[in-house]
Amino acid sequence: MRRDVRILLVGDEGVGKSTIVTSLIKESFVAHVQHIVPEVTIPPEVTPENVTTYIVDSGAGPQDRTHLESEIRKAHVICVVYSIDNPGSFDRIPTYWLPHFRQLGVNVPVILVGNKIDLRGGEVTNEALEDEIVPIMNEFKEVETCVECSAKLPLNVSEVFYFAQKAVLHPTAPLYDSRDHVLKPACIAALKRIFKLCDANKDGILDASELNEFQRKCFDAPLQLQELEGIRAMVQEHAEGGVRDGGLTEAGFLYLHTIFIQRGRLETTWTVLRKFGYAEDLKLTESFLLPKFDVPADCSVELSPLGYQFFTEIFEIFDKDQDGALKTSELENVFSTSPGNPWAAQNFPDTTLSDDTGAVTLQGWLAQWSMTTLLDHKTTLAYLAYLGYPDEPRTGALQVTRARKVDRRKGKVTRNVFLCYVCGAAGSGKTSLLRAFAGKSFNPIYNPTNKMISVVNCVDIDGSEKYLVLQEFGSRYEAETLRNQKKTDLADVAVYVHDSSDTNSFSYISNLRQQYSLDHIPTLFVATKSDLDLALQRHEVQPDVYCRRLGLQVPVAVSVKTGQTADVFHAICSIAMNPMTAIPGGVDRAMTAAARLRMYVTVTAILGGCTAALVMLVRTLLRPGGGGLPSWTPPWATWLLGAKR
Repeated sequence: MRRDVRILLVGDEGVGKSTIVTSLIKESFVAHVQHIVPEVTIPPEVTPENVTTYIVDSGAGPQDRTHLESEIRKAHVICVVYSIDNPGSFDRIPTYWLPHFRQLGVNVPVILVGNKIDLRGGEVTNEALEDEIVPIMNEFKEVETCVECSAKLPLNVSEVFYFAQKAVLHPTAPLYDSRDHVLKPACIAALKRIFKLCDANKDGILDASELNEFQRKCFDAPLQLQELEGIRAMVQEHAEGGVRDGGLTEAGFLYLHTIFIQRGRLETTWTVLRKFGYAEDLKLTESFLLPKFDVPADCSVELSPLGYQFFTEIFEIFDKDQDGALKTSELENVFSTSPGNPWAAQNFPDTTLSDDTGAVTLQGWLAQWSMTTLLDHKTTLAYLAYLGYPDEPRTGALQVTRARKVDRRKGKVTRNVFLCYVCGAAGSGKTSLLRAFAGKSFNPIYNPTNKMISVVNCVDIDGSEKYLVLQEFGSRYEAETLRNQKKTDLADVAVYVHDSSDTNSFSYISNLRQQYSLDHIPTLFVATKSDLDLALQRHEVQPDVYCRRLGLQVPVAVSVKTGQTADVFHAICSIAMNPMTAIPGGVDRAMTAAARLRMYVTVTAILGGCTAALVMLVRTLLRPGGGGLPSWTPPWATWLLGAKR
């Protein structure tokens, strides 16, 4: 919501603009005021809406024109003042002032202010006012309301600025069509979404407990039983189908807000909309969808226990037939309060576990959200808002992991979701490996990968469930990814796949590893199509020798076609949890470092011993009767003697 309001008073000369401002500030009538009162600032603590308010006076003479137009463009709301003893000042509102604002391209709320009602005894004539104002409001939608006042008495002066403030903070135009007296489509859509989110059990009505929770969330106070009964009775009487089984239906919910607006209680509807993240354009704000959530370099993001609990509850609520899976219609209901399925472009549900009919299981549902959070936590954050995560801050549904480098240094991985890059030549069987991991059947028809594919599944490691994400890039994106240091740093494991029946398949991997610096990534080699004849690879060494030279295990032989995967996914996850066991050349480098340390210690000890012996010899020669230093004594020995004295 806006934290400041700029109110501009305009009108013909002599209508009392400056006097109204002065009466507000002095709380009494001032007979003689200056031509234009300087800008007034009212601090937030003294306003009902707790916003800083700026009140700007203006003149209507030719000399004031430039300043007036500048202020019109800066105003958040414009009060057009007319005098009830000067009909001409009222007539110029629709013929001059309102068209003038439009001519300047200004579209802000307008309040009509009828001043000097003390001249008719200080009475507000509502019927006459309505007859005169309604035609103007019908023609000019920017006109919010009309207020009559007297700066002299003073009477209704503070109301002028209250309604002006309200027109900015709780505008009518986005919510309500004053001509047809109905809610606008965008307002209806927003309120329908809010109704669905508040309908916790998704039975199409808001019962007493759901209405109380709604009231608590929006207004920090529960509904009293008498209030609840009053709402039901009113809606039941005036809105057909507004109450069912003692609860408020969607139609009843919309009727309530229509009544609030028609009775001038726009702040009620706006409070509800803003609590659910809506801005004045009735779109969810970016700050609501994406609250501040910092992720340091080399760290990843996972769902917290609260996040898993929320998505589990969502699954159980929308699994109406309780068959343990979400079919297409149930998924549509899940995402009815959002822009749509966030994975529509990712071949979902082929990316995760589903049953024989293609419906997503609970395990597949949680795995998919785990993958989304790892790869793009901002999408998860936004969908927590779309789906109605109940607690604030919503960031509590996520957690940032410890940096990978720290995990590797400490030798203990604290994360639960791992990312594995799957690389290899076209046709080597990468896609089939990914499909097998997601529990999909083998497809004998080869389709080249032309976009990045990601799949996820749960892997049991010593009784603990870990989520593993496998990513295949295709030739188009593979080089782009591997040459990017930031992207390769995100990988927990690199799996290099070659077709054991294709003589040229392994060379692709070798060239890939030679071209890019990838030895910092824990590595596993996989030989696919083990059901076919083993081919001698056209490479300087065969794959098993290549792996041994790197200090890695020999390629794991698998056949997706026959279902023989040799528990390769368990092996990948184990490497992710114990990364130092699979760093290419890691053992040799460690041995080399140890050998260097031993050599350093040995050489230091020898040199130290030699130096001590030499010092003792020199000192002996320099003693009385020792014979002195021989002529062949090198300069460094003389220096050493001086240093040791």
